[in-house]
Amino acid sequence: MVLIKDGYLIGERYADEFDASSFGTSWSMAKSFYAALVGISIDRGEINSLDDKVGLYLDYFNDERSEVTIRDLLIMSSGLEYPENQHENMFFLYDQLDYAQQIGMEKEPGTLFEYNNINSMLLGDILQKVTGKRADELLVERIFSIIGINESTLWKDGAGNVLTYCCIDMSARDFSKFGLLFSRNGNWDGEEIISKDFVDETFTQVWDVTPQWWTDTERGYSLHWWVSKNDEEGSIFNASGKWGQYIFVDRKNDIIFTRITKYYPTSGSVQNWGLFNRYNKIKDVDRLVNLLQFYIDNNLLDLSKDIESPLTLDDGYSEEFYESYGEIIDSIANLSRD
Repeated sequence: MVLIKDGYLIGERYADEFDASSFGTSWSMAKSFYAALVGISIDRGEINSLDDKVGLYLDYFNDERSEVTIRDLLIMSSGLEYPENQHENMFFLYDQLDYAQQIGMEKEPGTLFEYNNINSMLLGDILQKVTGKRADELLVERIFSIIGINESTLWKDGAGNVLTYCCIDMSARDFSKFGLLFSRNGNWDGEEIISKDFVDETFTQVWDVTPQWWTDTERGYSLHWWVSKNDEEGSIFNASGKWGQYIFVDRKNDIIFTRITKYYPTSGSVQNWGLFNRYNKIKDVDRLVNLLQFYIDNNLLDLSKDIESPLTLDDGYSEEFYESYGEIIDSIANLSRD
């Protein structure tokens, strides 16, 4: 865990055998990172507007999906097919972009919040079309190289497509730098990286989201960011990832609180499931992780050499953390300069 106030590191804590240089993996926190690139492309005139139709940039969207906008993708209201597994099965496929390109319409766009990984995967295709560069290259060039993130792993599928819905590896301190960029309205040491207008729009709540089973705290959603608190006392937004990954941002008080879970990186940055390709029909990440854990525990698999993929086998799930979620948000909001 890392806590930053007014740009200063005021506290950090790590599990045994982990330290400030240890990598975590983002899971869906990555969505917020790649969404920032959309804002930068708008600032640079590469994308005209959030309200542009996706089909203006992706020819294959000029069909029943022709009314879907970039904004619809970012606020998770595209209306694209949304199965119970939220397309988590995509994570196991060799060519995940091809899978995303085939997903058809199910509902009218802009009418319903549905947390759909397909929306985020398509953003990477848009970015490549308008810039001529992959989203991972853009992330390093346009953000990381400026804010001092020098070591990271940006995962791609076996076909070389950037996983823009998940899977960035870096230290908790570096995840916090990204949060600090948004806390500072997109400005870093006097250089505007993302326009304040886009940051303001990002931190404007769009959807009210039903509280999760683990908290009564009301949550919301905006442009690929979650809302933890949004009332007369202030706003706290977060980038959120599966199994307990969080970057909380309180712009009003200039506070960043980052929590990542234990992670043992495999080699490489391109997914390779090896012998586990035989299980790519499994549609649930939790089931696959349980299966992997069984193989490892029984010395049937060496994770360091048999598979290349982000995985959180020690999932860091903490009942105490989730049960205290509301108190944690209030504590962040109540922090003062003293």
